[in-house]
Amino acid sequence: MIKCSECGYENIDGLDYCDGCGAKLEAAAVGAPAGIVTGTAPATSVEAAATEPPPPVAEMPHAEAANGTAAVIEEAASPAASIDTPASSQAPTGEIKPPEPATAPVVEMPAAGTHFRAKLSLIRGGRKGQEFPLEDGKNLIGRWDPETGSFPEVDLEQDDPEAKISRKHAMIIIENGRITVEDIGSLNGTYVNRGNRLIPGTPQEVKTGDELIIGKTFLKLVVDPIS
Repeated sequence: MIKCSECGYENIDGLDYCDGCGAKLEAAAVGAPAGIVTGTAPATSVEAAATEPPPPVAEMPHAEAANGTAAVIEEAASPAASIDTPASSQAPTGEIKPPEPATAPVVEMPAAGTHFRAKLSLIRGGRKGQEFPLEDGKNLIGRWDPETGSFPEVDLEQDDPEAKISRKHAMIIIENGRITVEDIGSLNGTYVNRGNRLIPGTPQEVKTGDELIIGKTFLKLVVDPIS
């Protein structure tokens, strides 16, 4: 028999609705002996699933992977985890100085007491390339004077067709390892490296490579040390 849960009417087995009130009858428990009315129908699978406590939530593998990835990223970002840079690729700590510009060599006269040879080389006017050796002491620059019989150490008679050079024009003195030149009252003056006209009687020190202008004749001083 199936007892209606609504009105309590006992219905015969096999009915789906109560003959007393028309309510839907709950099926009898499977395997229960005939004639035994069960108090409450067993819960359905849906109800059982709803009432059963949920299984414990296990940590998902992907969560561990995500945490591991974050740890790897954090470790890679850390300076301690970076790969050591070879010393050769690191910027030098010292200050790099730019190369100093090259300067022209300074030509100096031989030191006092050093033996040397000095000469004047004609570079413009007259016999170009003609050389006039200079002696220790005084060396007169000018032209031969037939009246007085003066023979200057640097005789420019053949190199001065216009007579721009005085008979006694200038004086070069070699003394104590120094070489000086001075005008001795010439008509057209004496010049060093195309500078101002020398004041007569005022010596000016010269060195190898200097240019002397005597009238219209250009001479170059050359000094060679003697080893």
